[in-house]
Amino acid sequence: MQLQNQPLNLSTSDRLNLSASVELPPLPLERPLLMIGHGTRDAEGRQGFIDFATAYQSLDPSRPVIPCFLELTEPSIQEGVERCIAQGYTDISVLPILLFAARHNKFDVTNELDRAKAKYPQLTFHYGRHFGITPSILELWRDRLSQLDHPDIPRSETVLLVVGRGSSDPDANGDVYKLARMLWEGSGYQTVETCFIGITHPRLEEGFRRARLYQPKRIIVLPYFLFTGVLMKKIFDITAQQQELYPNISHSCLPEMGLAPQLFSLARTREIETQLGQVQMNCEMCKFRLVAQSQGHSHSHDHHHHHHHHAHSHDHPPVDPYADVESYHQRIWQVP
Repeated sequence: MQLQNQPLNLSTSDRLNLSASVELPPLPLERPLLMIGHGTRDAEGRQGFIDFATAYQSLDPSRPVIPCFLELTEPSIQEGVERCIAQGYTDISVLPILLFAARHNKFDVTNELDRAKAKYPQLTFHYGRHFGITPSILELWRDRLSQLDHPDIPRSETVLLVVGRGSSDPDANGDVYKLARMLWEGSGYQTVETCFIGITHPRLEEGFRRARLYQPKRIIVLPYFLFTGVLMKKIFDITAQQQELYPNISHSCLPEMGLAPQLFSLARTREIETQLGQVQMNCEMCKFRLVAQSQGHSHSHDHHHHHHHHAHSHDHPPVDPYADVESYHQRIWQVP
């Protein structure tokens, strides 16, 4: 199994050349940036996000970039906010470093900001939007896929298998399919299959089964993840198992996006949006909005309202409420 095209690692000499490879437009304001990652129990995954924030700060030291995490590791969002206050700031840009607008982005992060504002009424948050699907992200993956082209196996005999994290928000799951389709259009690959490593369906093993139906000579796994972590390593492990089970098919697995120049440029675009008040959320297919409409309530994404706090213990193995496909379909449009 091939694991190729490892992304930039901040601990290498590439860090010194980062500013030369990324040119960022100037910021309108010198407003501090609270950069929020999902969080992981995996030490490498945590460090990957910290490295991303550190590198982004090094590209423009005009204002502090303060990293924090939604869950699973420290520092928490509350600790990040208090760091801003300790440095004398009350006007703060907030950027979720998340690929899609799912529950974490729509509710859990904003819950934490609401909590902070209740404790520190002097604060003003300018909440940015997730990364989403952009031309620069498509460019990033197309570039990496081109480096994986095989001298003996053409793309016409290769299936692309895109693996998303999986969400309890159908809107976010649909975006994974949209991204996969856009990557496949004009690529020359035999076909593209889309699957997920958790929560939703089809799961990764089913994705491999569907890919083999086309009798390809090669399967390329594209994990749609920003940083490494428990799930990325699980994808690598399952791909290696598939290679052993089906030795006549070549299996290649791309790494996470990592510290890619395109992501720094995209983060700058999102940060500027927060400073100019140009943040726009596409809420048309948000299940939370649809449920609120059906119940006669308004649902605003200005993010100054309160939601139910999402907290849980991680001291026990998590139970997957969506493991069974029938159960999944019964639950997926429900709002917890």
